[in-house]
Amino acid sequence: MLELEHGFRVVDVHARLEPDAERRPRDGVGDPEQLEREMHQAGVVRAVVYPGARDGSYLKANNGVARMTVGRPMVAFARINGTLGLETGPGTTLRNLTSRRSEAHTSPGDIEQYAYDDRFYGFTLDPSADGLPDEDVLAELESVSLPVLVHGGEAFPPDRVAEELLGYDFPVVLAHFGGHPLRRDLMDEAIDLLDTHNQLYLDTSAVRYRAQLERAVLEHPDRVLFGSGSPAVHPNVAVMEILTLDVPEDAMKKVFSNNPGRVVDELAP
Repeated sequence: MLELEHGFRVVDVHARLEPDAERRPRDGVGDPEQLEREMHQAGVVRAVVYPGARDGSYLKANNGVARMTVGRPMVAFARINGTLGLETGPGTTLRNLTSRRSEAHTSPGDIEQYAYDDRFYGFTLDPSADGLPDEDVLAELESVSLPVLVHGGEAFPPDRVAEELLGYDFPVVLAHFGGHPLRRDLMDEAIDLLDTHNQLYLDTSAVRYRAQLERAVLEHPDRVLFGSGSPAVHPNVAVMEILTLDVPEDAMKKVFSNNPGRVVDELAP
């Protein structure tokens, strides 16, 4: 794709890497060299990266992604998991009450270790794939107070995000406006939550709808962060979706750079 020409400093809060080449769906996808090339084409100067889903512990994958960021304009987030299921009903409630962490699950000690490891600058949580952390882990996330990129959508809608996570005092960046896959109603619910939860932010990854993007940027210009969703979405496409919005240039600067830099220190100029 052609290189984009724009006058903005752009940083990306949402990109995925795959440290195990054999797990990549096809050549180049999830590869750090390809991501770096695509970032350059789109004028993205720095990006948050995290590993894709897998069974068991994320320790090896997190360390692999951290190694990939060395010498590259990338910032590693540690992916975490939990023991609690998302389903509702008495059966799930009983299982959650009796669940116990195994060595494969993220512990409070793991959170502390990642937080004070100078290779990681935040966390990624996908409850639909990896479960929810227990109260002790969430309390440790609050203690270290690093940003948590949360994958929301049909399986973990905005009202559940509010119920399970927004009572804690750490920044929550809700991916896809909380509407994956392309649920406008859930995106609108997530935008509504910005009125009442100061620690909540929305990332623009895979949000295809101008109405929701423009509404969020105009109503909450300090709470929307650019995310490409790479490799599922080429950064060029993601950047163009913001550039073509009917919003003030100052608001675009906030989305592309200022807001991500306030939430993730390592993305600041």
